[in-house]
Amino acid sequence: MAGSNYGSPRPAHANMNANAAAGLAPEHIPTPGAALSWQAAIDAARQAKLMGSAGNATISTVSSTQRKRQQYGKPKKQGGTTATRPPRALLCLTLKNPIRRACISIVEWKPFEIIILLTIFANCVALAIYIPFPEDDSNATNSNLERVEYLFLIIFTVEAFLKVIAYGLLFHPNAYLRNGWNLLDFIIVVVGLFSAILEQATKADGANALGGKGAGFDVKALRAFRVLRPLRLVSGVPSLQVVLNSIIKAMVPLLHIALLVLFVIIIYAIIGLELFMGKMHKTCYNQEGIIDVPAEEDPSPCALETGHGRQCQNGTVCKPGWDGPKHGITNFDNFAFAMLTVFQCITMEGWTDVLYWMQDAMGYELPWVYFVSLVIFGSFFVLNLVLGVLSGEFSKEREKAKARGDFQKLREKQQLEEDLKGYLDWITQAEDIDPENEDEGMDEDKPRNMSMPTSETESVNTENVAGGDIEGENCGARLA
Repeated sequence: MAGSNYGSPRPAHANMNANAAAGLAPEHIPTPGAALSWQAAIDAARQAKLMGSAGNATISTVSSTQRKRQQYGKPKKQGGTTATRPPRALLCLTLKNPIRRACISIVEWKPFEIIILLTIFANCVALAIYIPFPEDDSNATNSNLERVEYLFLIIFTVEAFLKVIAYGLLFHPNAYLRNGWNLLDFIIVVVGLFSAILEQATKADGANALGGKGAGFDVKALRAFRVLRPLRLVSGVPSLQVVLNSIIKAMVPLLHIALLVLFVIIIYAIIGLELFMGKMHKTCYNQEGIIDVPAEEDPSPCALETGHGRQCQNGTVCKPGWDGPKHGITNFDNFAFAMLTVFQCITMEGWTDVLYWMQDAMGYELPWVYFVSLVIFGSFFVLNLVLGVLSGEFSKEREKAKARGDFQKLREKQQLEEDLKGYLDWITQAEDIDPENEDEGMDEDKPRNMSMPTSETESVNTENVAGGDIEGENCGARLA
């Protein structure tokens, strides 16, 4: 009985339960006949736990690293705000340079554009108020406006300087001078600076300061370039850019239409030469008195007695020798005047007067057919092609501008989403790594016997002590 008590499965069963509670793998569970101590079992359990946590941490780190690589491995958007900026400005200022970053922030600041537009508008008002006087005279208003001009020049110079630092000068695809409107602004600023410096040098030398001339050069000629400053509104107002770009794009189609208009004018001028040459130099004269003076206050062509035109009345007679309407300009006597008259009729500027004059000179039939067909074909069809081309190009430019605006908004939205996703992945990665580091720190700080609960350790020790006493008593009883 004592031997059966010593070899009973109770301790082994208790050991198996304790090992299972400790999280040991089956291969680490001690068999009933093994002499493995509880301290070794605890060490094995801690080692298995550390191996499992390390494996999970490795998997989490690898997965987060892969996500990060996928995130930053995506192609960046092209043509965005950062993509349009050259990597270097003036061959030395990178995008990380604080001066250049400050210039970019100022230039792309929306109130900065509004301030520049208001300055341009104020400059236009100042140019309109300025009153030039003869002999270089001036008044108090003009003197004040001259001083204000220096303020405008300083503001425009600072603007150009900031944009050159922000976007580069010339050697990049999106540099400052690569834009046509910026080039116009730069030329206006340079001419203004040159005229201001030359004027100050002239005043300093005292050589003809009142006339604004120095060393044989007229400074006032350079001041005339100030009238180009209102064109700077085009560079700041997108709608004006659309209009001017549509006109520029329509130049080639307009050239083709101009050739068609010229062809129509030549054809009708040749027909007019054949039909109306010399018909507009006869008018009514008095039979008595001075023959060279027409009888009518507002003379008009007339027809001879055998013709079908207007007949002279009140004792006047139709005679040649008159210069013709409009002091002899409106006629079909040669090819040049015929083209000028046809062009006047195509523009519908006083074409009815020409029709009535020709009707008075030769009757109703031919003038009506000629001039009505000229107006219908030349004005209603050919000239309206000009409006059609301009309207079509304007619609194209407006659609392009709208598409560029929508595409820019879409790129900004995509960039914001990509940045937000990358930030969230970074936060997720940080949250995955921090608990693992905390668990490792806690495992290192705990004593070796803290890997198992204290209650379980105490119960095991108590069980071992009780088992030892029982075994001692059984041995004593057997010996007795």
